[in-house]
Amino acid sequence: MKLKTWIAAALFVSPGAALAAEPIEGNWKTASGETAAITKCGGSFCITLKTGKHAGKRIGKLDGSGADYTGSITDPAADKTYSGSGAVSGNSLKMKGCVLKVLCKSQTWSRL
Repeated sequence: MKLKTWIAAALFVSPGAALAAEPIEGNWKTASGETAAITKCGGSFCITLKTGKHAGKRIGKLDGSGADYTGSITDPAADKTYSGSGAVSGNSLKMKGCVLKVLCKSQTWSRL
């Protein structure tokens, strides 16, 4: 009887593991000290500033899973959008924005 209960519990819990958040989701401290929230939006991940002069502005949208993501990133001060990418490593997120995939700038964000 206990074995059946354990198996039923294991089957019930297993589907939840597939719904675990992606490593990129959460709140991040940007290089400028602002807080950015990365949340699921449709099949992508949206980046929205939560603090600072541009609080509430969506500054990016990335697709991917695991450690690597690609999409677009906006510099809120210049209001220019670039092709971008993000790479998660532990509690660090390396964000990179490029013009024509040649001129690139990157910065590292920290998980809050």
